Amino acid sequence: MIPIVKPYIPPRNQLMPALQKTIYSGYIAQGKKVEDFEKMLGQYFENNKVLTVNSGTSALHLSLILANVGPGDEVISTALTAEPTNTAISQTGAKVVWADIERSTGLICPKSAEKLINNKTKAIMIVHYAGMVANLNKFYSIRKKYNIPIIEDCAHAFGAEYKNKKLGYCSDFAIYSFQAIKHLTTIDGGLLILKKSSDYDRAKKLRWFGLDKTKPRLKNNITECGFKYHMNDVNATFGLIQLNYLKENVNKYIENGLFFDRELKDVDGIQIIKYHDDTKPSYWLYTAMVDRKDDFIEHMNSNGIQCSSLHLRNDRHSIFEDGSHLKGLESFYGNYVHWGCGWWITEKNRNKIVELIKKGW
Repeated sequence: MIPIVKPYIPPRNQLMPALQKTIYSGYIAQGKKVEDFEKMLGQYFENNKVLTVNSGTSALHLSLILANVGPGDEVISTALTAEPTNTAISQTGAKVVWADIERSTGLICPKSAEKLINNKTKAIMIVHYAGMVANLNKFYSIRKKYNIPIIEDCAHAFGAEYKNKKLGYCSDFAIYSFQAIKHLTTIDGGLLILKKSSDYDRAKKLRWFGLDKTKPRLKNNITECGFKYHMNDVNATFGLIQLNYLKENVNKYIENGLFFDRELKDVDGIQIIKYHDDTKPSYWLYTAMVDRKDDFIEHMNSNGIQCSSLHLRNDRHSIFEDGSHLKGLESFYGNYVHWGCGWWITEKNRNKIVELIKKGW
């Protein structure tokens, strides 16, 4: 079976000596390796205000706190995403308000989001779903018009670009996930990218109980309750070795995604996503809309290609409001599918996928 997702593990002769050196160094908590990893990530994103954390969910929670989201507030979000996008909002005590998605992309719709803005709205959560990039031209205009912070959930979109810059370059708050199956993994972990120095300084304390790690423990004074959200040197070491293979691996996702875009554009029964202007997706999953979705999935799976919708629309969970009134979501959810296009998809694999689809289902 050709899987939808698969973790990349660096070669043993590169990874194990580095891990052993860190593990037996006598220091395995947040230290020099975390600093080194953050420095390298800062160079990649052309923004040195980056903070590693223990998960993408932790990064989401911190971004919401930094946006001053709390009980009684509202955050506009999308139901087509992995659940942590929205459970993190609920953690703050705020209400999740569903914007519709674009029928053509599955991404959060700026027109729908703007209609929901009121005096309780504290932030708009954008998800760059499956590696596709939302309509940032319009969302950044909305941010400027209403002075509402934008939080960009880039968990699926490492390597994606807006105006030839990596996502996070000009965001108020951008988060990434380094969970096992993402473009870059530290086994588990996450990243928070910030625009303001004041947010960066505050976040550094919030990820470590509210303590200032630049001061001795006995001379600290907690002024705001924080969390145990930091990354450790073992995970950071794993990430540092991964960075050696990052460009090659991300390029494989993109090359395979572009191949499917090109080869399937005129196939009956399948509709290729039209990506937004000024954006370049990183194809964490390959996404397409198909006729007779259930038949298509069965056709693919029975021929050794794992295929599914992967994520349950979040409004189906009882902790959130029902989103059946969202026409774009209803339309897209009934037709979209994913299959793998990552580093493990060989030329033989991708040709098999295309040939199978062209046979019909």
